[in-house]
Amino acid sequence: MKEKIRIMVVDDHFVVRMGLVGSINIEPDMTVEVEASTGQQAIANFRQHRPDIVLMDLKLPGMGGVETTGIICKEFPDASIIMLSTHDGEEDIYRSLQAGARTYLLKTAAREELIDTIRTVHAGKRCISPAIGARLAERMTHAELTLRELDVLKLIASGKSNKEIGGALQIAEVTVKLHVGHILAKLKVNDRTQAATTALQRGILHLD
Repeated sequence: MKEKIRIMVVDDHFVVRMGLVGSINIEPDMTVEVEASTGQQAIANFRQHRPDIVLMDLKLPGMGGVETTGIICKEFPDASIIMLSTHDGEEDIYRSLQAGARTYLLKTAAREELIDTIRTVHAGKRCISPAIGARLAERMTHAELTLRELDVLKLIASGKSNKEIGGALQIAEVTVKLHVGHILAKLKVNDRTQAATTALQRGILHLD
């Protein structure tokens, strides 16, 4: 008899986790061997169980899905991780794949798509849906923000003035203005409000 695909489900919401477990365990060739609700737990469980497939929630408390994926894939380069998210922001998709995820799947996907994706990834293939592929292609056309620009952008989104941003980052107000100008140009927007909105839509920033 062929061995079942052993799966770890990582999600901090119990109801979501149970839904995934139920959907998977009725398949004759799959079994959920272990679950986790945090990134740290996922890493420990992966080391212990070495599952064939990991379904990883993007937004976990504390250590997020991208960081967790990066740590697992660095230690286990052959790890097969499918990132699950309610967000289709291009930056989320890009960071997930950069961290080592084999694919990125929306939680709104049909059950059949989830099951097919698990089988495809287990077979050693990458599978990116046309919609996710389009978002990823869009991401590749955009200029990347520097770490300092991201710091400034986060403070813009929280409603801070240039003076307040300067104080928080311990840089001159004129330097803040320079960073703001670069941010607006890279995001192709006209003002700070549009910058914050665009950053949230693209997954560059998230509301906590």
